[in-house]
Amino acid sequence: MSAGRVALVEDDEDLRISTAQLLTLAGFDVTTFPAAPPALLAIDAYFDGIVVTDVRMPHMSGIELFHILNERDATLPVVLVTGHADVAMAVDAIRRGAWDFLSKPFDPDALIAAATRAMAARSLALDNRRLRAQAASAEQVALVGNSPAVARLREMIPALANADIDLLIEGETGTGKELLARLIHRAGRRARHRFIAVACAALPDALIDSELFASVGDRGAIGAHRGTLFLDDIDQASRPLQARLTQLVEERAIRGSRDPVPVDVRVIATAAEEARRAADAVAPALLYRLAAVRLRMPPLRERREDVPLLFAHLVDASAGRLRRAVPPLTHEARDLLARHDWPGNVRELAHFADRFVLGLDDVAGDAADPSDTLPLPDRLAAFERDAILSAIAATGGEIGAAIDRLGIPRKTFYYKVQRLGIDLRTARRPG
Repeated sequence: MSAGRVALVEDDEDLRISTAQLLTLAGFDVTTFPAAPPALLAIDAYFDGIVVTDVRMPHMSGIELFHILNERDATLPVVLVTGHADVAMAVDAIRRGAWDFLSKPFDPDALIAAATRAMAARSLALDNRRLRAQAASAEQVALVGNSPAVARLREMIPALANADIDLLIEGETGTGKELLARLIHRAGRRARHRFIAVACAALPDALIDSELFASVGDRGAIGAHRGTLFLDDIDQASRPLQARLTQLVEERAIRGSRDPVPVDVRVIATAAEEARRAADAVAPALLYRLAAVRLRMPPLRERREDVPLLFAHLVDASAGRLRRAVPPLTHEARDLLARHDWPGNVRELAHFADRFVLGLDDVAGDAADPSDTLPLPDRLAAFERDAILSAIAATGGEIGAAIDRLGIPRKTFYYKVQRLGIDLRTARRPG
């Protein structure tokens, strides 16, 4: 197993060959370059290794190479190999972010040790990057789909991201309210700072000050300074908590035993749709300050046209996470996707996707099917087409009855007919 990839940049051919042999014997996968320019062409944003480079080279020095690479990816470790006269220059580069430097002639063990440490740091940085990418992908799940409501929410994100106004996101459980809040946070300038989530329903009154309003530490409002404070289930917050939050939102400061501590924070809160009908769920003084903009996450039963695409996205993600192949989609699964109301919304659909991939539901097929080689969205589109044609045939060509049988809005039906290329005149003919 390789110890990792090393891009070795050295203009001295003999030294380049001997150093490459040393690193190769240590288990590294080495690519050599006689100068910095060709190395720059090869080391792109997807390079998953480290760089070992000489400092003094014609055309472009190792220091210049480091600066360019550091601008591309500040987490890429660059080990500098210097002559005695270049030590001060290398130390300055270390201050600017270079990983390490070795003086010529260097100890072979010192080079291997430096490369090993650099590779460990590189692997950790790449793992963190992958986790952040997965988190961003997971957040996108909430807005997968082509329904008008979801399309409108996607359009609003850029405008809301850098608007310093507080938001209230309403919706049923499992619709993705927190995911939408995180998307808005990530899309704006506050993304460089923290997103602090507070479960208002689970915060005892005795811990309000220590968890949310302490003027030191990295939790609550102080932890979210210059970032976003996310208040989940604000309609389930206790009256003392709502009173303190009203003060925070109004003054943008934390009151303590001493002078108030200013806090630059953007507040995004969530509430159940029932909170609209419960006049006392959120104190008016807090509600009016939070709800500069009110957004609504629609439940899945109101955007049934999004279910197949959303399910395809969730199944692909689940298969990758669980390291399983995607099983063929059966008619039973197709019918469940079309008919079920999904009261748990995206969360319930995600759990179903996991069970489907693991083969824990009867709706996962076992027999091979010619369409199984198609991408999952294409398979779902084929099943949707079949379901619509079957419904039209079962109702004797009565479109209204077919729409009722499918359990989808009329507008959605005709949208799908157009998207799937179904000729209704042909479909209504007997046989």
